[in-house]
Amino acid sequence: MSVARVTEISSRSDKSFEDAVRQGIERANNTLRNVKSAWIKEQTVDCDGGNITHYRVNLMVTFVLDD
Repeated sequence: MSVARVTEISSRSDKSFEDAVRQGIERANNTLRNVKSAWIKEQTVDCDGGNITHYRVNLMVTFVLDD
């Protein structure tokens, strides 16, 4: 039997939402073992002078716990 845990992380990119997701997953994978999936809970942008300055995502990351 496998037991999984879900944890929420936030990630930011200057480039795109996709890049923010990629960076978040890479960072989670460096810290957590057995990362299996993630879903995007929320997407937001930071703006300055009518221009987007940062893309932010909140991810729900699922990883399987060790036996």
